[in-house]
Amino acid sequence: MTGPLSRFLAGIFQREGVVLHGGVPVGKRKDLVARFQGHDYVPFFVLSLKAGGVGLNLTAANHVIHFDRWWNPAVENQATDRAFRIGQKKNVMVHKFLTKGTMEEKIDAMLERKLQLSQDIIAPTGENWITEMSNDELLDLFRGG
Repeated sequence: MTGPLSRFLAGIFQREGVVLHGGVPVGKRKDLVARFQGHDYVPFFVLSLKAGGVGLNLTAANHVIHFDRWWNPAVENQATDRAFRIGQKKNVMVHKFLTKGTMEEKIDAMLERKLQLSQDIIAPTGENWITEMSNDELLDLFRGG
């Protein structure tokens, strides 16, 4: 989907953007990010959800659009977090595309249920997410301590 989206956006903006997907060599990723974050205006950065979900700092972004929903809400949240980084000075809007009566609508409903379940069970207990645990807390978890 990154190719068609990029071509569509280039037509809208009358200017090329940058694209990152799993087939982009690791060495080229930094160049793409630097180009997007640089002084020259780059109107958009299309990223596949998995390739864009880790290790990027995109503080030049002010819109995050989830075009293709993912089954795991943490994967989407991690991708969204690329724009919410130290140094971000803009308001960031997150958009999620859904088409009524499609699989994406069903995925969205499932994600909302998962999020609600997580908030109902984990948040009230005051427990830390596994990613927020210290090494000792994590070891205790697996030791049963």
